Amino acid sequence: MRKVPFILLVFVTLSLSCGPFAKLEKSTNWEELYEGANDYYQKGEYNKAIILYDKVIPIIRGSEKAELADYNYAYCHFKTKRYIESAGYFNNFYRTYNRSPLAEEALFMHAYSLFLDAPDFNLDQQSSQEAVAAIQQFVTRYPGSDSYERALEMLTDLEKRFEQKAYEESMMYYRLKDGLFPGDFLRACIVNFQNFAKDYPESEYNEELAYKLVEVSTEYAVNSIFSKKEERLNDVFQYSMNFYRRYPDSNFTAEVKDYENTAREELNSHLKVKRDIAERSDKAADTTSVSAIKPTEEIKQR
Repeated sequence: MRKVPFILLVFVTLSLSCGPFAKLEKSTNWEELYEGANDYYQKGEYNKAIILYDKVIPIIRGSEKAELADYNYAYCHFKTKRYIESAGYFNNFYRTYNRSPLAEEALFMHAYSLFLDAPDFNLDQQSSQEAVAAIQQFVTRYPGSDSYERALEMLTDLEKRFEQKAYEESMMYYRLKDGLFPGDFLRACIVNFQNFAKDYPESEYNEELAYKLVEVSTEYAVNSIFSKKEERLNDVFQYSMNFYRRYPDSNFTAEVKDYENTAREELNSHLKVKRDIAERSDKAADTTSVSAIKPTEEIKQR
């Protein structure tokens, strides 16, 4: 590869440092800076526009030129995919110029920026929650907006991410139930599956989780301590009845019936043991009563 002569490198560097933007950046004329920032914005050279807006916006704050500069400044960050920054700047614009013709678009862009920054379902959804709040604010404030339907689509997309994350969390507990501490994770499955159905009543996953609820509750009940077994086995019957009622034509029906039969057999065995214990307790109590009476009779005879 041919080496570039040192003198040429120096020439190029000096040329760039003395170019139009470099000269403009050093200017102290705010009108020149303002026009230059707007010009670079229109040309799509957003990084250069940001640098000039950074210099001029504090100077023109409160003037009639500030509104357009603040709006363009927010868009510069959006166009360069700095979504967190653009969300903040669009929000500041809306709060500062809420009567502006640009206020509606600014509020939408605030929500849209947060939406684009929202992570996939398998990551923390805190920023997604912020996006939901921003979208709800927009659709409430501007129900007649041309962007209303688009905002609802964004909202649906985010809700699907929350649903998917909740489902994956439930399935994580389901996979862990076969580990070292099954009791804890079986209990976690029971709680999570029921909470999922409450939070996402229309979810496509509810049938599967309703079936798995019968499965894990059966395993949990069968391995429960004696004092809790009857109550937990009865829970299995309740979950299976709910399943039959909600999904009468389900492909999981046969499996649910198998778990229900297992629970019923376990309950019958449990009740038999419970009766045997009760009978032995009654006999032991009778024997104790007889032993307590005999000494008294002997005293009377003497």
